[in-house]
Amino acid sequence: MSRRKQGGTETILKHWREAVPNDRLAHLVKDATRALLRALQMRLTAHGVSLGHWTFLRILWERDGLTQRELSEEAGVMEPTTFSALNAMETLGYIARRQMPDNRKKVYVFLTPKGRELKDKLVPLAEDVNRIAVAGVPADHIAATRRTLLAIIENLARNEADSADPERRIPSTRELASRVAASGKRRRGRQAG
Repeated sequence: MSRRKQGGTETILKHWREAVPNDRLAHLVKDATRALLRALQMRLTAHGVSLGHWTFLRILWERDGLTQRELSEEAGVMEPTTFSALNAMETLGYIARRQMPDNRKKVYVFLTPKGRELKDKLVPLAEDVNRIAVAGVPADHIAATRRTLLAIIENLARNEADSADPERRIPSTRELASRVAASGKRRRGRQAG
């Protein structure tokens, strides 16, 4: 490991072990996720695949022929993000978009042979990252961590579903921009008055 990268890792570990050993779990999960994603991106780059494309490839390897909306929902991203990624993936030859004869409104996304072939090259890279990430961690700790993270996901999903407050939902990018603009106008109006 280079001295610079090692120093960054040591700083993060010192932060968690000494500065804020009891900080919120969300921050620790975020840092762990960031480290996992960086490790994966380093490996994907060698194959010319971005992390954003990886997300959609994984979904399509499991269920080919989804609509753009279905892909957005499965990936947990907004449709404009999906649209941009799919445009790039189509240009790269990973996917093809088609309408079905029985439904001309919806456009379905299918892997091309090139996109399908990436699975055999890329999945082992992700497995390698996972193996490295848990090196030296006892199997029972890994199992407990999985159970805990699944419970966290389930609890937060249930909380979101149970929320009757429309303000607690995730707005679209366009809606969020409109809210920010309206808030800025109100603020400027109060300052002028």
